[in-house]
Amino acid sequence: MTLSLEEVRHVATLCRLALTPAEEERMQGQLSSILEHVNRLQEVDTASVAPTSSGLDLHNVQRADVARPSWPVEAILANAPDRSGNLFRVRAILEEG
Repeated sequence: MTLSLEEVRHVATLCRLALTPAEEERMQGQLSSILEHVNRLQEVDTASVAPTSSGLDLHNVQRADVARPSWPVEAILANAPDRSGNLFRVRAILEEG
């Protein structure tokens, strides 16, 4: 499948790319080549291949979430530049939208 220059320009517009005429011609060849490979892949019989989300045998590598006591509030707020009770006090950030 060969893309026309107009189709390449349309794809570039969708991608918000400004291409020079030389880049359009290069992209025409490269995108056409990619589409040819995709068409070739569609010819492969995958009826006997089970669907999968990954080709690797993955397992959970994170540690178990175990509840434990938190740090004391006084230790956490000991170096706070400004606090209000058991909370950090920060300057308000207001932006006009």
